[in-house]
Amino acid sequence: MVIKAVLAIIIAYLLGAIPFAYLAGRLFKGIDIRKVGGGNMGAVNTAREVGPAVGLLVLVADMAKGAVAVLIARWLDLPLLLVFAAGFAAVIGHNWPAFLGFRGGKGAATAIGVLLALVPAEMAISLGIMVVVIVITSNFRLAIVVGLGLLPVIIWQLNGSGMLIAYSVALFVFLGIRSLPSTREAMTEPKRKKNLIFDRDYHFWQTRKNK
Repeated sequence: MVIKAVLAIIIAYLLGAIPFAYLAGRLFKGIDIRKVGGGNMGAVNTAREVGPAVGLLVLVADMAKGAVAVLIARWLDLPLLLVFAAGFAAVIGHNWPAFLGFRGGKGAATAIGVLLALVPAEMAISLGIMVVVIVITSNFRLAIVVGLGLLPVIIWQLNGSGMLIAYSVALFVFLGIRSLPSTREAMTEPKRKKNLIFDRDYHFWQTRKNK
């Protein structure tokens, strides 16, 4: 059991550490995605700086990292707590990838992938809410906060276990703490502060409106 658990966590971390946004930036535009736009190594920054289609591919790939990490842990027949640990390791890998000097993204897409593998029906509802928020506001950060913030309630309403509710809350809190520096920065800059609810600079597919 110990060997399986260690193996699952190591594989999960390495999966999470695959820097799809960085690779996409290099491959399609010859840029370091961490040095352009918002500086985040994620799907939204990729969509803005490389292109919406590439950003969507990165989103799917980053979600897949989390989902596959959970599926491997389950395939190894690990207890639920160790499956949770593997999912969290994938998020850690995305945020602090060994392949890029431990400088990665914020982990939202990978966390969504983890939750999609654990609670597919509930996460599908949460994703639907996120899509609605994105279409209305063009604000991905707000959509993630609303969608993942409501997920524990959705799990509860669909009679999910207390452990799944607690894990979804823990991931939500972790992502919030991870995003805290950039949120504080946005609150102090008038130009970014105006976009806290409705993003007036980008369409919901993340192309600049003044282009």
